[in-house]
Amino acid sequence: MKIALAQINPTVGDFTGNLEKIVAATRKASEHGARLAVFSELAICGYPPADFLEKPGFLYRCRTAVDELASATRDLPTAVVAGVALAAPPDAGKPAVNAAVLLDCGQLVLEQHKRLLPFYDVFDEQRYFWPSRSQQVVELNGVRLAITICEDAWNDKNFWPRRLYSIDPMEELMSQNPAIHINLSSSPFWHSKRRVRRQMLSAIARRDGVPVLMCNQVGGDDSLVFDGSSLAINAHGDLIAQAASFAEDLVIVDPFTASAIADPGDDDTEAAYRALVLGTRDYVHKCGFKKALIAMSGGIDSALVAAIATEALGKENVMCIGMPSPYSSAGSIDDSRQLAANLGIRFEVIGISGLFEEYTRALEPLFDGSKVDTTEENIQSRIRGTLLMAMSNKFSSLVLTTGNKSEMAVGYCTLYGDMVGALAVIGDLIKTRVYAISNWLNRDRVLIPLAILEKPPSAELRPDQRDTDSLPPYDVLDPILEAYVERYETPEHIAKTNGFDLELVKQVVRLVERSEYKRQQAAPVLKVTAKSFGMGRRFPIAVKVQV
Repeated sequence: MKIALAQINPTVGDFTGNLEKIVAATRKASEHGARLAVFSELAICGYPPADFLEKPGFLYRCRTAVDELASATRDLPTAVVAGVALAAPPDAGKPAVNAAVLLDCGQLVLEQHKRLLPFYDVFDEQRYFWPSRSQQVVELNGVRLAITICEDAWNDKNFWPRRLYSIDPMEELMSQNPAIHINLSSSPFWHSKRRVRRQMLSAIARRDGVPVLMCNQVGGDDSLVFDGSSLAINAHGDLIAQAASFAEDLVIVDPFTASAIADPGDDDTEAAYRALVLGTRDYVHKCGFKKALIAMSGGIDSALVAAIATEALGKENVMCIGMPSPYSSAGSIDDSRQLAANLGIRFEVIGISGLFEEYTRALEPLFDGSKVDTTEENIQSRIRGTLLMAMSNKFSSLVLTTGNKSEMAVGYCTLYGDMVGALAVIGDLIKTRVYAISNWLNRDRVLIPLAILEKPPSAELRPDQRDTDSLPPYDVLDPILEAYVERYETPEHIAKTNGFDLELVKQVVRLVERSEYKRQQAAPVLKVTAKSFGMGRRFPIAVKVQV
């Protein structure tokens, strides 16, 4: 039996557009002789729909979309299995079920509901969905199919050191003797995730002795980026098919006869870049925009954001603005101009020295007797934010912020200043990863000028300023932040493991805890690590933490 893994990029709530993609992919699968086309979790309505699931009108539209899909594929020889949210039974305690529907010749053959509902990190499924109480195998052309939805395949007691659920839906399905395991997923990307998926599904295939096919969503949805990377594994655990990462794709495979293929491997540096490009493109386009604005400082962060935006949106849709203050170096503008030329994007300069003088003059009577401090630094940043938003309004362009994860972690950023914008493109990259990806971009030619890569990081808001005036060097700061923010390690453990001074680690931790109020007002962050700032990391603002 030939099966198509139909990897599409759906948009939440765009039923018409999503159905067009599903029908078009099914027709193409039919042309290649596929008997079944497999789509991702909630492909019909888009994932994640969040509180739309509490709207009866949304769930009604989901049901009518299933009927439309059945009608549109009635005359095709290829059956369709796709994910969709449907209204829960009247006596359920939740509004919806997370379902997979199998349609063949215009008929609904199976409606399978998800059983394991994740409620950790970015997942909120227990808020909305009623879990299945049982699951069943279905036959297609005499081949018995076990159909699961994402998390239902993520609780193998032989693979995970700690299980999140007391049951494994696959045990119930395997007791019904299926010949194939098909998994519909909307599994977001983060560092090393693709490798873990392959290893887990290979272990399941070997354990159960049946081929495993997984179709994963691709595309950006707010902070989340879905990498696709749909795959097929034979009954021995060997990879036999692999769809593209970070792009729509259609892969046809016969899971019983296909030969093993080489493991494609993972370059996490390249993957992070591709994820950020895809996430930026989809965020801008799915929000109804085409263009982006970036404050170009002459530093590494804005340089990387500009490179990402250019590939994501096209050079004609990106404008960078240099806004030198009295403390900006001439090299910063020169470096920015060179970068813009390398990328082929528009670069404009708006000097803010006069505006800064006006601000300080207006505030002088109230600031009389006060020393110059970070207040004056922040004024410069906020002037830039105001100018960027004026350009954004005038030219219908989204502002992309340029702050990295290291800065956001310790609050080395200005509310309503450099934090102004619609999307924090690199807000999940620590500073050292910003450099790693930038150097990777320069692997074949110098795209980011070497002067930008080599200069000491500086906000240039006071004379001869360096980031190290306020922070530890990034090769010290970043390991502390990864350990504390991403792995929740204690200061004592971090200091002992890395050989750092305990008081230094505690100082960093205090900065992290004091800056929560800033992060909760920040633009959405594109997630590329297991623990990013935003929806997957929830802490109160008004707290007193003993360090």
